Amino acid sequence: MTRLQETRATYELAVDAFLDLAARVPLERYAEAGLGTWDLRALIGHTGRSLVTVATYLTTRAEAVETEDAADYFAVVSLLAHGAARDAIHQRGIEAGVALGADPVAALRGQREEALLALDMLEGEDAVVTTAGGGMRVSDYLPTRTFELTVHCLDIARATGLDFAPPTDALADTLALASASALRQGLGVDVLLALTGRQPLPEGSSVVP
Repeated sequence: MTRLQETRATYELAVDAFLDLAARVPLERYAEAGLGTWDLRALIGHTGRSLVTVATYLTTRAEAVETEDAADYFAVVSLLAHGAARDAIHQRGIEAGVALGADPVAALRGQREEALLALDMLEGEDAVVTTAGGGMRVSDYLPTRTFELTVHCLDIARATGLDFAPPTDALADTLALASASALRQGLGVDVLLALTGRQPLPEGSSVVP
């Protein structure tokens, strides 16, 4: 199995887990608190952007690899995600939630089909595509989407009280990426001490923007 096939398989597991969870959230709860100032509609819409960006980015081609792997992607995006850029991310989440319309699950299923079609259209080529973090190989970009899907599914589950267990492969890749991202961003020691029960993470610490 190629690297692209492996990361695609794990991504698809995370996508299906997200859709299964979203289908269990009653529409009448979408106005309830989600994450931060997002309501559930915005949180679910933002999570669905991990389908939309795959469908969109995979139609592009970059001239060169600028971001070597998923951990580098989060390091680059973290540097960019301040002030107006952070506000824009927040607003896109709101807009993505609104775009789900009256039947969010049907909209998400449509987004899933578009993402998978974009992956099929690669015909096995691990293309270099344009992303928010610069030119990346698809096999390096997909783990960032698996990460987002897995973490935000946990956010949705916490906000709704629904049971949710991430797919084992998706959770393993997300944990590995979180550790690598922490190391790249100078948080390696803090994360190791927290994971071994020696001290809590500094307030506000995050390995992603």
